[in-house]
Amino acid sequence: MDSKTRQALEEIIGYCFKEPTLAEQALTHSSFANEAPEADEVCHNERLEFLGDAVLNLVISEMLIAGCPKAQEGEMSHMRAFLVNKGELASTAASLDLGRFARLGKGEDRSGGRQKTSILADLFEAMLGAVFLDGGIEAARRMVRDALGERLEEFACEKPEPDPKSHLQEVLQSRGLGSPSYSLLEVDGPDHYRMFTVSAHLADEEIGRGSGRSKKAAEQAAASDALLRLKS
Repeated sequence: MDSKTRQALEEIIGYCFKEPTLAEQALTHSSFANEAPEADEVCHNERLEFLGDAVLNLVISEMLIAGCPKAQEGEMSHMRAFLVNKGELASTAASLDLGRFARLGKGEDRSGGRQKTSILADLFEAMLGAVFLDGGIEAARRMVRDALGERLEEFACEKPEPDPKSHLQEVLQSRGLGSPSYSLLEVDGPDHYRMFTVSAHLADEEIGRGSGRSKKAAEQAAASDALLRLKS
């Protein structure tokens, strides 16, 4: 990474690296490392992502403890999960324009990798891991607060709405109807752009149907559809 690119990145994340190779590693997707001629010498960002995930959970936990003194463990666990899910992290990475700096393999780049939720979320966690290694926990805390501060203020002390699957289960059980089940109906599309279709069932009756880029996302969509049908 040249000095101009590194400077632009550091301005965005609000941190100047003492060891620039950490920033470069955080931006390197496994697809790039696998295609590089010197592949054995190129380090991708998965180890930094692993570290960043742990650091993020620690910092968010600290902020919830400080900001929500009356919240119980279960409530804080739910709020933390809501705040650090892949969708939220991908939105944060997109707002920081981290995808612009990503080092991707040619195929991954052509298939829209710079906009993929999983890649963007991993970029944020890997960059946080790199900042932690380079500057310590205080630098990592500042990065999280700068990047997620508004979202934390918005959600930290308000119990977020449950995800559709959890909400559907709560609604059905409150009516004495038991728990829903989910069935995979179809998987369509090329390998890099799979689309899953799932149905939600109560006993033998289909109560909802939905599609998504993963089985989990399709199940959530099916649950949302079921909730809409129940309301109507």
